[in-house]
Amino acid sequence: MVAWDFDHLGLIEAEPSQPDADPEVAAIEAGAQDFEPPSEDGTTFFLTDPTDLDLVSRALPAQGFTVLSAKLGYQAKNPVDPASLSAEALAEVESFLAAIDAHDDVQAMFVGLGG
Repeated sequence: MVAWDFDHLGLIEAEPSQPDADPEVAAIEAGAQDFEPPSEDGTTFFLTDPTDLDLVSRALPAQGFTVLSAKLGYQAKNPVDPASLSAEALAEVESFLAAIDAHDDVQAMFVGLGG
């Protein structure tokens, strides 16, 4: 791992339990450092300091979110846009990542490829 290119964070995946739940307000009120806009299925990733993971995951339900998962992980500081790679290079990277992921000793992968 190239640790210097990643931030160690608490990663909380949550979905709205109320139709008017606002992820930005929830992030502020729960004490998250940041959030990623909701995906197509409505889930939002809240990013926390590693020491605040439990605190924020316990505060999100009061802000209208159901926590699906909460874990420590890594996020790339400078993600690479897949569109900046040629089709051949992207296929090579995806093949390489699939081979690593298929190895029995690999438990988790954090990649600097965005999107």
